Amino acid sequence: MLKAKLLVQACIRASASAGRAATLLRRGYEDAGAILIRLDLLDGSAVVLTQTRDAEGEPAWMRGTGANPVPSADADAYIDRQVGRDPDIWVVEVEDRAGRHPLGERII
Repeated sequence: MLKAKLLVQACIRASASAGRAATLLRRGYEDAGAILIRLDLLDGSAVVLTQTRDAEGEPAWMRGTGANPVPSADADAYIDRQVGRDPDIWVVEVEDRAGRHPLGERII
């Protein structure tokens, strides 16, 4: 499995190459910290993606804040709760009106 730091760097580079702004909001545990991706939809709403596994055990992403975008404040509160449970979490913010995963990975 790819180290957290490398995956975060890949997300930021991929976003930049696609013309989307990306920022590291929170540094987590370098080797094994979980990653949250905050997709800022640039309209006052956001989606938070969290790492998971699918039914076959393959890595995937899910919308931690639910199926639909939520107000930015709600996305931030979700992130705060997750960090409270696991201080090793990394948080990357990507600005993308379409809410796409920066690496094009599957969202379930």
